[in-house]
Amino acid sequence: MKQIFLVEDDKAIAKNLTLLLQAEGYGVSHASGQAEAAAMLERARYDLALVDVSLPDGNGFAVCTWIRQTQNIPVIFLTASGDEASVVTGLNMGADDYITKPFRPRELIARIQTAFRKAGAVPSVYEFGGLCVDTGTGVVKKCGKEIFLSALEYRLLLVFTGNPGKVITRAHLLNELWDAAGEYVNDNTLTVYIKRLREKIEDDPSSPGIIRTVRGIGYRLGGNDAAK
Repeated sequence: MKQIFLVEDDKAIAKNLTLLLQAEGYGVSHASGQAEAAAMLERARYDLALVDVSLPDGNGFAVCTWIRQTQNIPVIFLTASGDEASVVTGLNMGADDYITKPFRPRELIARIQTAFRKAGAVPSVYEFGGLCVDTGTGVVKKCGKEIFLSALEYRLLLVFTGNPGKVITRAHLLNELWDAAGEYVNDNTLTVYIKRLREKIEDDPSSPGIIRTVRGIGYRLGGNDAAK
């Protein structure tokens, strides 16, 4: 289990982020200030850090410096300030990314996954059933030939490649597509996207072997469940 180090002084935000990250399968260790963060960094190692820029006893820039001196992990700044100076300061100090509050939960998870991919913590190329998905370049190939997907079709495919072997409910997929589109995506629309994606990546869309239906629940990437 990947361990995320969360440095955030707002208790409500910290609680909500902890629940979100735990639901995504991450372990979370929380520090509410600069001094507490420094002490925790001496005691344990983490896989990624989410650091608020504004802290009651200092700032996230100092925390980032300590992280860079002790642990080789991605750092993402959380900031309520969208001013250019703060962003540039954080990136110049070695931060991998920043995200401005308020933000959508799925956007944060996507940023975390991207940071892990860049750090080599998760594969950036997925291969299954003659399908090759390179998330670094965004190129999708079937049996060596590039195929072209719409933005939402590609996002849908990434949900499956990011959860190999797991059953993904339709509700989860709807949430993912809603975040990507920035607008409401209904159940009928999801069915259309699944159909279109299968037509592009399956050898036989009427008998799919890549995106398989788990009746009454949702879908999964491959597996032995009966498909339809």
